[in-house]
Amino acid sequence: MQLSRGFSGLTDLLFNGRNAELNSKRKRLRPGKVSPCRPVPDHIPRPPYVKSKKPPGIASGPEVHDEKGIECMRASGRLAAQVLEYAGTLVKPGIKTDEIDQAVHQMIIDNGAYPSPLGYGGFPKSVCTSVNECICHGIPDSRELEDGDIINIDVTVYLNGYHGDTSTTFFCGDVDDEGRNLVQVTKECLDKAISICAPGVEFKKIGRTIQDHADKHRYGVVRQFVGHGVGRVFHADPVILHYRNNDSGRMVLNQTFTIEPMLTIGSFNPVMWDDDWTVVTEDGSLSAQFEHTILITKDGAEILTQC
Repeated sequence: MQLSRGFSGLTDLLFNGRNAELNSKRKRLRPGKVSPCRPVPDHIPRPPYVKSKKPPGIASGPEVHDEKGIECMRASGRLAAQVLEYAGTLVKPGIKTDEIDQAVHQMIIDNGAYPSPLGYGGFPKSVCTSVNECICHGIPDSRELEDGDIINIDVTVYLNGYHGDTSTTFFCGDVDDEGRNLVQVTKECLDKAISICAPGVEFKKIGRTIQDHADKHRYGVVRQFVGHGVGRVFHADPVILHYRNNDSGRMVLNQTFTIEPMLTIGSFNPVMWDDDWTVVTEDGSLSAQFEHTILITKDGAEILTQC
């Protein structure tokens, strides 16, 4: 979820001073050919925003559920996790990101759900595929994955009126130690953040936990893109910041939201492509992301988006 689309004037704040040396073997991403939107059967319910090309933004009020809502969230989260797991098996040199989108789209509609990204603010595909220096919101296209790439696949499904949202960064072929270490630390950031969640915990503790671990490994933490409440609406309060902050607010029982840290090796200053979606690092350095939807329980947090 994007917190702000205005990136100008933020360079001094966002650039972390690590002018990472780019891997000379890796070419920078370039836009590929985007195929037409894939159809969804009429019997599958659509989220309300599909009829409008304007992003609805973040809805006010947290997503707090009764027993029925919790079971619906578990179902949507479980399906999202299964779809993501399947998508990961497709990652190999030579496959096109558009082919991953096709497979994800088919699996989602085969299970009676709607692919939440499709039509959100005009987004043309059913999944986000963010390769190498792409921080987030990569549009699946004709580019073939190459040996040594890393790719974040971000899956959200709308099932029985509830969204389940998750992502993982996968290795394509033989990934070097630099990429593997970044991916590992990013996953650790998410795991550590989830471990501190419980009723009454301040949301700002999430950002501090992530930033502390990233700092130990000298990685940048992207600030413009945030976690969010999720459930009956795709994006709701609270906004989850992944860096140190002084925002107010505490977690409450039966609340659902995402945590989705994005870490970079070099600059964490984002640059948006002309498609108004794809966001890449300013210097072309690698970026990785992991995401889960969690439910706040009396004992802590339940990860809803795992198989």
